Amino acid sequence: MEDLSHKRKLTIMIAIIVAMFFSAINQTLVGTAMPRIIAILGGMDHYTWVITIYMLTSTIATILVGKLSDIYGRKPFILAGIVFFMIGAFLCGLSENIFQLIAYRGIQGLGAGIIMASAFTAVGDLFAPRERGKWTGVMMAVFGFSSVIGPALGGWLVDHMAWKWLFWLFLPLGLVAFAMILVLFPKTERRLGEKIDYLGSLFLSLTIVAVLLGFSWAGTEYAWSSPQILGLFGAGLVFLLLFLLAETKAQSPVLPLSLFRNDIVTISNVIGFLMNAGMMGALIYLPFFVQGVEGISPTYSGYVTMPMSISMVIFSAIVGRRITKTGKYKRYALIGMPIMVAGMLIMAFMNSVWLAVIAMIVFGLGLGVGMPVFSLTVQNAVSPAQLGVATASSQLFRNLGGTIGIAVMGTLMATSLKNNMKEAAASSGGFDMSKLDPKVAEQLAAFQNPEMLLDQPRLEQLKETLPANVQPVITQMVDTLKDALSHSLTTVFLAGTATLAIAFVLTFFIREIPLRTSNKLPGTGSEAEQKTVGVPEPVGN
Repeated sequence: MEDLSHKRKLTIMIAIIVAMFFSAINQTLVGTAMPRIIAILGGMDHYTWVITIYMLTSTIATILVGKLSDIYGRKPFILAGIVFFMIGAFLCGLSENIFQLIAYRGIQGLGAGIIMASAFTAVGDLFAPRERGKWTGVMMAVFGFSSVIGPALGGWLVDHMAWKWLFWLFLPLGLVAFAMILVLFPKTERRLGEKIDYLGSLFLSLTIVAVLLGFSWAGTEYAWSSPQILGLFGAGLVFLLLFLLAETKAQSPVLPLSLFRNDIVTISNVIGFLMNAGMMGALIYLPFFVQGVEGISPTYSGYVTMPMSISMVIFSAIVGRRITKTGKYKRYALIGMPIMVAGMLIMAFMNSVWLAVIAMIVFGLGLGVGMPVFSLTVQNAVSPAQLGVATASSQLFRNLGGTIGIAVMGTLMATSLKNNMKEAAASSGGFDMSKLDPKVAEQLAAFQNPEMLLDQPRLEQLKETLPANVQPVITQMVDTLKDALSHSLTTVFLAGTATLAIAFVLTFFIREIPLRTSNKLPGTGSEAEQKTVGVPEPVGN
């Protein structure tokens, strides 16, 4: 597709951007409102599962579609991704309990994984590596723009309308995206001579499921040393060994192992894993600070995260153009990563909404400068023949990092909160409710649940129903909850800071090679004559 006219490429990119925006805006709408949705449906203990299942299904979809789209082309998969995402979004709005919401978010994640894998790879099909810097910045800006309007809009909707509209509002945009991709996106012929790696796909999927379930349930549903968790990790190890064996024998492996002989691909993927682990694992708890500790409504909570998105949009666009102009990219990763670390460190010690806003600005700046780099490094290091599977490997590691990070941070959050609540109760001597009216004592028990902090209208309504003589006790109990939650969030953000710091150190080891001005590799007559740049032997098993 590199030989298409510039005008045709632009129309295709518009179609891709619409599809990506449809997926991204739904995510940012839901993020701010999720604490309120959980408070309505119940099941705070399963809060992380709403995000984890989405990441799990999108991770599996991403890696499987990467190789399949190399064989069959990108168009059918982008269309299928939009359909799955729309079905999942519609069903989410019909959820009556947390378990239904988790199941339907899994369907949404499947669609999102397909869309993201196909869209980012399609950019590699359309443009040479040197030009991809600009378009990677544009695509980052799309995510940033959705993050600008999504949180505030999501907060406003959940404050003024039924929460189901968070999932339904942009469904018409999905229809528009589907129509544009159907009409504008060129159809590519199936690559002959390649077979689908069913066995490798199966064992890779089972490995991902077993490992992610183990991390998600460890420390929450079961103890880390429990037979269930050890069994899941053991099963994951067995499936991984079977996957490695299958890939050595597959004619067209779903994830070629020799791809990781390329040091650029390997280091970039490890950095992507750590970045998402620290970033996603910590940032999903920012609404807990703004809404729970500071008592801000979901509407205004969205405004707190908006500066991060604005700074990310601006700097990702600038950096993308600079990369295209100069052909240099490593310097931006080395600048952006420490700024992200600084932003996360501010979050760990923030004690006001204004400090949270400053943290968002700093973190967004670092995100905009550093994040576009790591997609380019992988795509520039492989041939067009492996563009899909290489891009999918990058997204696989990012999704794994995000999912494992969310699970580990969730365990850290739950454990820290539990310990802080015990310490607070011990230091205050607890609240003696034996002398109170039993009905009043039963109502007061609700103020010992941190989940109450996430639904401020319900909190105020319950306070008004209680007699004046217990109001000082209520104030003390709420303050205790806020202190326990705040200290727990500090622990989570510090863990995220440490993870990002490790990723920054690894950035120094990325080998920078010039961004090519064509998809054809140097010294070859066609795209497929050489498999990988920077690897002494050809990629393939």
